[in-house]
Amino acid sequence: MADTIRISVDAMGGDVGPRVAIEGAALALRELRNSSFLFHGREAEITPLLDKFPDLKKVSRVIHCDNVISMDDKPSQALRKGRGNSSMWMALQSVKDGEADVAISGGNTGALMAMATFCLRPMEGISRPAIAAIWPTLRADIVVLDVGATIGGDAKQLVDFSILGAALARALFDMETPSVGLLNVGTEEMKGHDEVREAAALLTTASGAGFRYHGFVEGDDIGKGTVDVIVTEGFAGNIALKTAEGTARQIGTYFRTALKADLFSKLGALLAGKALNALRRKLDPRNVNGGVFLGLNGIVIKSHGGTDEVGFKSALSLAYEMARSRLIDKISEGMQRFPAFPGTPAAPLPTDREAKPA
Repeated sequence: MADTIRISVDAMGGDVGPRVAIEGAALALRELRNSSFLFHGREAEITPLLDKFPDLKKVSRVIHCDNVISMDDKPSQALRKGRGNSSMWMALQSVKDGEADVAISGGNTGALMAMATFCLRPMEGISRPAIAAIWPTLRADIVVLDVGATIGGDAKQLVDFSILGAALARALFDMETPSVGLLNVGTEEMKGHDEVREAAALLTTASGAGFRYHGFVEGDDIGKGTVDVIVTEGFAGNIALKTAEGTARQIGTYFRTALKADLFSKLGALLAGKALNALRRKLDPRNVNGGVFLGLNGIVIKSHGGTDEVGFKSALSLAYEMARSRLIDKISEGMQRFPAFPGTPAAPLPTDREAKPA
């Protein structure tokens, strides 16, 4: 029997509170049988919800925490008031202490990044952590990072993100040498900021050290799935992510409206029901919910704060897969393959300008 994957949950994070976390875990447990859960938060709110799901309750433990980080707290404020005694901090601390294999929260993104960086610390050789998203494309799912952890980025950070993204692709997609592309305003070598061109030169030299450097890619290459990993800094990455999610919802709305336009449209929808249901699932952002914090000494998953139990279940499934596939070990292996980058500074904590809530 496979080892149990222990998932630490900030049950109070997100827009709705513990209901989404508990109901999402109950859904996930149907597929993730060899898993257990640590729910951190206000016991009086969590326990009655957990009582509704006996199977989940058998493999769960509630750790009471009075303090909750709000969605409006700045990262620095969250560190001051929540370090050591909030549901978010305790979920991370469980990973640090070895009580859990992975932590997940739907709370304030900036606060979570600040706390995770402070609690788990960046891995040796990584200047700053990143948030990676699993992105559905016309070809296959790919990895896109950074999607919001760090605003701006120098060549060193873009190289770090390439190593981290390639390690995630190897862990998630079971591929030995994933292709990596740098997001740019064009594919020509002379285009882009100095930092992007410098990172491109470094990645060209190191191509083959756990990944294959493809070159520059443009925005439309994300949906095409041109490469396995697309690397950018957090400002552009977060805009791309939110644009894609909004476009998916827009297309879905247009689609539903068109199918109800007249009798013939409704009849066509009835006849094509199976195919249309598959398309709806493909366009549903809840099915790819969850960003992976990469570059820390522990695995952290960020769920969208406004998702429902279906979306939280998807994030839990991602958390399970990251722990099961030994993500941290694969990142360490990737770092060993990559040539040393001179003058790597210690990673500072995120400021209130960085890691804006997603």
